[in-house]
Amino acid sequence: MYRMSQKGSVQCLEVEAFAALEGVTHAFCTRNGGVSVGPYASLNTGFLSGDRKENVLRNLALIGEAFAIPRGGLVLMGQVHGHRISVIDGNGSPPESIPECDGLITAQPGVALGIRTADCVPLLFADPFRRVIGVAHAGWRGTASRIASRMVDLFEERFSSRREDLLVAVGPAIGGCCYQVDAPVVDAFSRLPGAESFLRPCQEPGRWMLDLASANRRELSERGVPAKHVHSVGCCTACRSELFFSHRAHQGRTGRQVNFLMLNRDSR
Repeated sequence: MYRMSQKGSVQCLEVEAFAALEGVTHAFCTRNGGVSVGPYASLNTGFLSGDRKENVLRNLALIGEAFAIPRGGLVLMGQVHGHRISVIDGNGSPPESIPECDGLITAQPGVALGIRTADCVPLLFADPFRRVIGVAHAGWRGTASRIASRMVDLFEERFSSRREDLLVAVGPAIGGCCYQVDAPVVDAFSRLPGAESFLRPCQEPGRWMLDLASANRRELSERGVPAKHVHSVGCCTACRSELFFSHRAHQGRTGRQVNFLMLNRDSR
């Protein structure tokens, strides 16, 4: 289950299972509550979208203020649609730069791990027992290369997490109702177990409909994360383009919303 919330000027979605975790802050931000205009209205956080830099900086500041993120604490990846995962640890402050990757994990309080999306699947991971969190950006390439499984494996290897303890939130993304793909994408997914459950043909020859959120949920289940621990928002960003930025719905001229997860500094 999820709920719509208002934090300062920022409109967001919260997953109830994550909201119930002590000392954890999370949000799937909508596009509403910022200062950008036109196709980037209004809470655009993407510097490469075509929006004015000062607007993006102000929008990021509004998010920081709304959720009490420490100054400089929102860490956003240089997303490359792959499966590389970086671990933030050690020195008590967020890194000044993050290498190009599509996954982040940390046990460090005060660091908000963020993902920018405009149709891809944002995944939030939490181990409430070992106080470790992670996020992953799962576009079609990342999903096909099993970034969700790689996140679970790294939780185990670096932090001794147990798969059965992990909680995962699957955020707003383009749905199987709207995500039409071609043969190269189908080839990448057809090798995955149970592909028929998230990939189906459509009326247009040589095209298929892909449900990325469903593919990630299946991947997590196969990796041993209990189905009851995987919480899906279920909103289609293309269907709800008044609420979310959507690259597909707006033919590429759009902004990016932020999805994040943070261990609070007073949580230990």
